[in-house]
Amino acid sequence: MTYSRPTLADVARLAGVSLGSASRALSVPDRVKPKTLEAVHNAVAQLGYIRDGAARALASRRSQTIAAVYPTLNNPIFAHSTHSIQQTLWAQGYQLLIVSHEYHTETEVSLIRATLEKGVDGIIMVGTDHEDAVFSLLRQYKLPYVLTWSVDGSQHPYCVGISNFDAAYQLARLALGKGHTRLGICGGTIVGNERARYRRAGILAAVHEAGLTIPAEWIIEHPFSYEGGRQAIRHIWQMSPRPTVVLFGTDLQAMGALHECRRLGIRVPDDISLIGFDGLEEAAMMQPELTTIRIPDSDIGTRAAHIIVDLLADLPVPPQQPLRPTLIPGASLGAPPAER
Repeated sequence: MTYSRPTLADVARLAGVSLGSASRALSVPDRVKPKTLEAVHNAVAQLGYIRDGAARALASRRSQTIAAVYPTLNNPIFAHSTHSIQQTLWAQGYQLLIVSHEYHTETEVSLIRATLEKGVDGIIMVGTDHEDAVFSLLRQYKLPYVLTWSVDGSQHPYCVGISNFDAAYQLARLALGKGHTRLGICGGTIVGNERARYRRAGILAAVHEAGLTIPAEWIIEHPFSYEGGRQAIRHIWQMSPRPTVVLFGTDLQAMGALHECRRLGIRVPDDISLIGFDGLEEAAMMQPELTTIRIPDSDIGTRAAHIIVDLLADLPVPPQQPLRPTLIPGASLGAPPAER
């Protein structure tokens, strides 16, 4: 199936305006009637049009720029990946453009459209959950892309990351091995986030294999942040009965929870055990040090950068195997309180 790039004339025709009006609506919108502006913007969205200047750059010459789209810039785990992408691309003569939708996935299509208007040669994105419109836009402009951080359930050809299911399964098995039978889960929303979805699924699979269940009220969603972890521990501490161990979706949440436990006089792991996910360096500096699993974030960035450059050079890219995370035991995980 072939895709043709829409032109400004196509936009004008669909909007029912002149070519000049369509051009002014995109370049000097304050000089165009609101009705005309709305019609042109609707036509642009419907056709997937990108302004001629960027379209010429995409069609005829390389900008030597790669875009990386992240869900947030607040998590240090993504900063490490960004650094390795940038260093690798620089060595290959490319620049890196970084953008973030801050987990507002409904804005991702418009964000990527704006990124393409800057003129980029390829895109690296976090995760495999993206709207069909995103992939349609990339296909339309024949833009190579690499998906990072996840490999679970993906049919996309170029994915670099870990099995989040397997990593979370390992952490749950570690908790079960300590004697815990009451496991709680705190992640972010699983809607539009396959990382959170597969981490939850991995924990549930391990618990099911042990002949146990997790009550629905022990599976909660809070923001991927320190404050999200603080909120979670306040929420959990009001439960009766409550979990004896909580597996968090990120180290940020787990560290926030650990801080809140200290503030409330809750002893970790005597009263409750906490487990993170990411393997941030800061997790080892906590008191007690955090049990977590380290994602090879720098390796993900380096490999993704090499793949996108190879794709642009029309070089063969072999199938990628999942990268292996590293389990990091810490003193935040102990035996359940009933066994002390």
